[in-house]
Amino acid sequence: MLNRPLLLTSLALTLAGCAGSYRGVESAHQPVVTRSDYALDLQAAPDGLASGEAQRLRGWLDALRLAYGDSIALDDPRGDADGARADVAAIAGSYGLTLAPAAPLTGGAVAPGAVRVTVTRTAAAVPSCSPQSNRGLFNFDARTSGDYGCSINGNLAAMVADPNDLVHGKSDTGGYDPLTGNKAIGALRRAQPSGAGGTAVRSESTGGK
Repeated sequence: MLNRPLLLTSLALTLAGCAGSYRGVESAHQPVVTRSDYALDLQAAPDGLASGEAQRLRGWLDALRLAYGDSIALDDPRGDADGARADVAAIAGSYGLTLAPAAPLTGGAVAPGAVRVTVTRTAAAVPSCSPQSNRGLFNFDARTSGDYGCSINGNLAAMVADPNDLVHGKSDTGGYDPLTGNKAIGALRRAQPSGAGGTAVRSESTGGK
């Protein structure tokens, strides 16, 4: 009976020493996707955007450096600004983008006679990685190091074309053409073996050395 409190105390200290220690084999540093919405209200005319509004929209998009991965949408509360939608779609097409089917929710109501253009931008990063992330510490309990995964997940976040794919993935749209995928396979099969010079690397002379 006298040894039981001592045993419980020892067990509690052992468990306390394990608290906060990551024992998994998957990296604790995962990409975090952030989203930002930018909105601009434009005056609409019966047959499209009002005079000067198209230039204002282009200047705004240039300032945002609109590029692939961004989403652009038009919010038309009345639903009758077909001409303005066509104008905005044409401008978005000049940047290689198409209008999204639905606009995200933004703050404030759209004024009568106006439409709202919204640009949605997502970015991916691994904010948990830092130069002081437990590097150089000894590891005696078979856990991953403090900076494990920072390199590969950081590169993944930097190189992914659409950061939304890290959240939702990419679904099959049914538009895959097998002939396109077979082009690379056909080129590989038609190439001559390396012994025949088909894939040999050309050597350049550097002054006889």
